[in-house]
Amino acid sequence: MTPDPEDLCDPDDPRLEPYTRMRERDLVGRAGRFIVEGEVTLRLLLGRRSRFRAESILIAPERWPSLVADVAACPEPPPVYCASKAVMSAVTGFPIHRGVLAIGLRGAEPAATAFVPPPPAPALVVGLAGLTNHDNVGAAFRNAAAFGADAVILDGESCDPLYRKSIRVSAGAALIQPFARLPAGQDWLRLADALDLQPLAFSPGATESLDALTVPARALLILGTEGPGLDSATLAQARPLRIPMAAGFDSLNVATAAGIALFTIARGQGRLGPT
Repeated sequence: MTPDPEDLCDPDDPRLEPYTRMRERDLVGRAGRFIVEGEVTLRLLLGRRSRFRAESILIAPERWPSLVADVAACPEPPPVYCASKAVMSAVTGFPIHRGVLAIGLRGAEPAATAFVPPPPAPALVVGLAGLTNHDNVGAAFRNAAAFGADAVILDGESCDPLYRKSIRVSAGAALIQPFARLPAGQDWLRLADALDLQPLAFSPGATESLDALTVPARALLILGTEGPGLDSATLAQARPLRIPMAAGFDSLNVATAAGIALFTIARGQGRLGPT
C-alpha cells in the first residue's frame, strides 16, 4: 500500500531533522544514516538490488507522481514528506533544485568475504587502498558496477562510498554495488590468500603490462591513491601491472585506471554482455 504524502510547511518540523544542515553533517557523519539525492538514485535505493532501505523521503510536490510506483513497490514503504523547494532549501542549508531527497539507513556492516564467490567460481574484486577523494571513490564504484565486479573492498583510509558526493558521482552505483571494509589488522595479501584471489597491484613503475596479462579466473585488483600509490610491501608481494601509455607520460586518474583494468579483466572472465 502506498503511503499518502504528508505536506510539511515548517522548516523546523521535527520530522525534517535528519535533513538539516546537510553540508555540515557531511563532515561529521550521520550516525547510521546517509543522504540520497535525485530521482534516479532514489529509485536505486528503493529497488531490490540495494541492501539499504529508506527511512524517509522528502520531495517537492510535483515530483511525487513519477515516484508513486517505486515507493509502492517497496516491501515496507517509507514515509513520504512533501515540501516546497523553498522549505527544502531552508532545511538543508543550500538551494535544492532537483526536489528529491531521501534518508538511507546503513544497517549492519557486512564482512569483507560476504560477497566473494567461493572457489573455483570466477571472482573479480576491487581493492581501494587509501583513496581519500570522494570523486575517485564514486567513479571507481561506477566502474565496478559497469563491469560486473563481485565486490569492492575499501581499507580504513579510504573515504565513505555513502558520502553524499560519492553516491552522486557513482550515479547511484554505491547503493547497489556490494562493498565492505578490509578488516582491521588484515592486509591485502592476506585477504587475497584467504579468498584464493590473485592480487594484481597497479603501478606505473611495474614492468609487466596489462595488455599482456593472461587473465586469472579469480582476481583482486588493488588500486592506490594518486601520487604515493601503493606501498612497497604490497607491490613486492602482489603481481604489479602497468597500463601502457604514450611515451613520455605515465599518469592516469585512479578511477580511469580502474575502468581500464576492470574492462580488461571482466572481458577476460567473460563477464561482459554481447558486443
